[in-house]
Amino acid sequence: MLSSLPGPAPRRLLTLVAAFLVALSSVLVGQNVAVAAAGPSFVNPVVPVPNSADPTLVTYNGAYYYVATTWTSDIVMRKSTTIAALRSAPEQRVFTATQNEGCCTMWAPHLEQINNRWYIYYSVQPKAGFGERRTHVLESAGSDPLGPYTYRGILNLMPNGGWAIDGAVLKLNGANYFHFSAFGSDGLQSLFIAPMDTPWSVSAFGTRISAPTLAWERQDGNVNEGSFALQRNGRTFLTYSASACWGPDYKLGMVEYKGGNPLAASSWTKFPDPIFQRNDANGVFGPGHHSFFTSPDGTETWIAYHANDSASQGCGTTRTTRVQKISWNADGTPNLGTPVSTSTVLQGPSGETGGPVARVHIKNRHSALCLDNYNFGLKPGSEVRQWTCNTAPVQDWYLTPKGDGYYEIFNGYSGLCLDNKGFATTPGSPVQQWTCNGLAVQQWRLTTTNGRTTLVNKHSGLCLDDYEFGTEPGSEVRQWTCNGLAVQQWDLA
Repeated sequence: MLSSLPGPAPRRLLTLVAAFLVALSSVLVGQNVAVAAAGPSFVNPVVPVPNSADPTLVTYNGAYYYVATTWTSDIVMRKSTTIAALRSAPEQRVFTATQNEGCCTMWAPHLEQINNRWYIYYSVQPKAGFGERRTHVLESAGSDPLGPYTYRGILNLMPNGGWAIDGAVLKLNGANYFHFSAFGSDGLQSLFIAPMDTPWSVSAFGTRISAPTLAWERQDGNVNEGSFALQRNGRTFLTYSASACWGPDYKLGMVEYKGGNPLAASSWTKFPDPIFQRNDANGVFGPGHHSFFTSPDGTETWIAYHANDSASQGCGTTRTTRVQKISWNADGTPNLGTPVSTSTVLQGPSGETGGPVARVHIKNRHSALCLDNYNFGLKPGSEVRQWTCNTAPVQDWYLTPKGDGYYEIFNGYSGLCLDNKGFATTPGSPVQQWTCNGLAVQQWRLTTTNGRTTLVNKHSGLCLDDYEFGTEPGSEVRQWTCNGLAVQQWDLA
């Protein structure tokens, strides 16, 4: 039977099965509008190439802030109120690393709040002849993660200005420590830790607390790097990336602080097995260099990590950022689960109330079909058509009020906004999905009469229209002179 359906139907049916597994609870507010109890659903990756490896994702004042490797001297940041919208959030340059060492290529930025200021710790690959790879520090002028930032210098982590990368801050027992990756005297790339006296300096060189001694830490290369602290119920874990990033077996391991001097290796116990690794069945390879963040309401813990789509991809720009919720084992240890496939529909983090205020299905009165992200598009320019109404996130649309009765409307699957293509103004003009930008071409006035709603584009003044009175799945949607007919009347529910 599937072979007789039009092109995308088999994929649609598979997604419908997945969608039924997603909890889509809602409560009614106003007239004919459903408000999501949790964040909009999404699929991975949440940030595509190229600036999407080594991610740090934090939650602050109801918003997410995201930094990652850029392969340039620029540090850029994304801000979004939902994970679903992170993909289309604009990149804002917060700093250009040109201060020293014949700079450079920047990677692995880590965003950390200390005493109401924000700090970005980032690794630098200097130009040939200008020294070792080391960790640099930026400090914000105030409490805004977007800065502006001031350059604070290089952390002196190893003797003789030695190699020290992929660092982050551990807050433990009222003190701050900086943990990072460096080479031991035996040549093994290992985890080190140093005491901090200020957010931009340490009071002693680092000491080693973990080396790649287990077989699963030595695939394609002997590596411990990219560590990140995870604390819960009085317990402190450092999770880290193991094996070489240029192979498909890059993965996560974990050590736990057991008390005593945090600078002593004897105070840390390594878990014997990896806690997160490749999953060939799901098409996820080399998952690693991660961070953890909490849902906006503080009830959930999530992981952000990069991974590849094939075993042949390595340490370059093919890596994309993915996120998923973690859980906790009965013994109090974190359970990261299995890396999910890029076709798995995930419900957004709990408490994403600062962004889109309403999740709706938009159903045409004439066709009885729903406004649909056609062919599951993820890129700017993706089509919008009508399709048989279902519970898949390609038919979830989120409304954000922009004032004067206008709304921005973005798709729960793509994170892209409903857009007047090409700034058109003539009847028959197409619509599309595009990176959300706040312009008039992405603002729609919603007017409801007797339960039927018209959507008028602010730029064109034209109504969203069931083009040519279509009634079959895949029927076009365009803009047309407003006429009050059923083809321009939509149910929002």
